[in-house]
Amino acid sequence: RSSRPQRHHIGLAIRAFLRLENHWFNTGISWYEAKISIVREAMRSYLASPWLTLLPTA
Repeated sequence: RSSRPQRHHIGLAIRAFLRLENHWFNTGISWYEAKISIVREAMRSYLASPWLTLLPTA
């Protein structure tokens, strides 16, 4: 990668982390719990209505 995309990636990662920390400060929910709940809800939603299926390879 060139340096500009790396800087943007790092900047956005820091921004996301700070937003999660701010959420923790305001709600008392840790950034780890918040992240897991987002992933858990996304998986629950997808499993309820899958839009992508993988073909068997064997």
